[in-house]
Amino acid sequence: MTRIHSFAALLILVLILVNNSSAQEKSPAFQYRFKNASIPSATSNEPKAAQFSSNLVKDHLDLGATLWAKQKKCVSCHTHGIYMLTRPALTPYWGAPSKETRAFVVAQAKELRENNDRTGSLPVQMAYIARGLAAWDSQFRQQTSTEADAALRHLFEMQAEGGHILVKDRWPPLNSSTYHGTAMAAMAVANAPGWLANLDDAELLAKIDKLKHYLRETTPKNDHEGVLLLWASTCMMDLLTDERQQSLVDMIWKHQREDGGWSIRTFATPESLGGGKRTESLRAEPDYQNPSSDGYQTGLVVVVLRDAGISADHPRIKKAVKWLLSHQRESGRWWTRSLNTRSRFHFISYSGTAYSALALAKCGALATTSQSPE
Repeated sequence: MTRIHSFAALLILVLILVNNSSAQEKSPAFQYRFKNASIPSATSNEPKAAQFSSNLVKDHLDLGATLWAKQKKCVSCHTHGIYMLTRPALTPYWGAPSKETRAFVVAQAKELRENNDRTGSLPVQMAYIARGLAAWDSQFRQQTSTEADAALRHLFEMQAEGGHILVKDRWPPLNSSTYHGTAMAAMAVANAPGWLANLDDAELLAKIDKLKHYLRETTPKNDHEGVLLLWASTCMMDLLTDERQQSLVDMIWKHQREDGGWSIRTFATPESLGGGKRTESLRAEPDYQNPSSDGYQTGLVVVVLRDAGISADHPRIKKAVKWLLSHQRESGRWWTRSLNTRSRFHFISYSGTAYSALALAKCGALATTSQSPE
């Protein structure tokens, strides 16, 4: 009996150590870090900010982009892709983004072209690069730069025969959806100032027509993709009919939560987000049947609805703005739990923070000084 008890005690100790180790793996000390500079880990239990601070958001986004470039030395959709897409438009509130960040993205785009690798998530990465450089040009140049032109042309060299930007099943929602990559490519084309209007390359124009055809005729496999389709249609004016746009707006309203926010988890079934064990893990989440609102989906949806012409004075938009102002965390971010159930870093929280800041700006609620939630 003594040996049995000893074995049982040893087994319990091992389980405790394993659980403690697992818990530590799920809660890294930092989300971004390089040398002595860092951003703390993104966690669901991070305290909310006592009052909303625009400057905290700015510092969080600018530092995150800088640290990722120095630490990882690659353009990621969740950090630089979203940063370049959103940050230029926030210049009236925070000043211009770092030229060094743009230079880093341009250098990475050149490396992708020279390597001519079209595998994995690289096509959607190039779509985000082109979209970000187009956003930069729209804010600061009013004409398409040679760097953005090169990125757009390489993007369409990566286009699949069916007109889409093929993305392998990897990390949802940014790196697992062909529809996502294709919608981003459409927005890159439409937002590059003067690029499409002055384009006289018949082969490239035909590829753009194929891209439009794919988006029009391919049914989104989930409502998150539907949100991106609506967004693309707000800048590529001939993409959808008014009736189709309105149906997508109606779909978005149906997902709004009682507290005024939205949750990425109601916009897609686990099966539509990719294969592997992710589906099983997502269905096992404690709040699977009633997920909480999150910063990513709330910020994204408000941006898209505003671009679709919904007034900032709409009662449901005002309710969403109130949610955003009252759910900032002490680090400056908005929390979103990753759909990649093995993730320890929850980088989608960074993406959501950028979208939330842009959403507040589009609603006239992004003050440059601290303000209390309504």
